[in-house]
Amino acid sequence: MAILVKLDDVLHARRMTLTELSARVGITLANLSILKTGKARGIRFETLNAICTALSCQPGDILAYAPDTAERETATSNDTQPEHV
Repeated sequence: MAILVKLDDVLHARRMTLTELSARVGITLANLSILKTGKARGIRFETLNAICTALSCQPGDILAYAPDTAERETATSNDTQPEHV
């Protein structure tokens, strides 16, 4: 997936455990673990807001966009096709 979750890095920088974040945010440890490992298929803005509030950070500190190889190849092939008028 092209979206990377950097929650582990932010937790480490804040010297906070996932268990402590879970208690502060009110989200189960299991759900935070799914998010942290990048296995989540989505995140609610309410959840993202609560995490950012607890960690005093911006959403961009937690999430990053890095297209994978297949997405880059698709984008490149779309750019090189001639336009039809």
